[in-house]
Amino acid sequence: MQHVTDTVTVKAPAERFTGDVYLDPIETPAEPARLASALVRFTPGARTNWHSHLNGQTLYVTEGVGLVGTRDGKVVRVRAGQVVGCPAGEEHWHGATGTTLMAHVAMVVGADGTDGTTWLEPVTDEQYSAAGDGNG
Repeated sequence: MQHVTDTVTVKAPAERFTGDVYLDPIETPAEPARLASALVRFTPGARTNWHSHLNGQTLYVTEGVGLVGTRDGKVVRVRAGQVVGCPAGEEHWHGATGTTLMAHVAMVVGADGTDGTTWLEPVTDEQYSAAGDGNG
């Protein structure tokens, strides 16, 4: 057993996120483990790019109100204490509403030493607005 006492908060890379997003790594996969997890904090209006996960993703919302959207236009509004499962291969995005912060623990099971995430293009302002971004 190892007690991890310090993690470093980093700003999420602009090529994968819109707005101000901060990451605190929890678990980085090291063979034979394949779990990757992080606490992700989104400021109002911030969001991920479209992306998918080889083995799916689980999001546990810890604070605020957020949105999770899929390519078919479905949007789920999430609040602290709720969990969203994104199936393997499903292109989706997630982030805060336009008026509230949102934080979640993101968990993925990777493969071959990676987290299995495929990053795609940014969610446009029009796509984000259609999701109901300002209804916090």
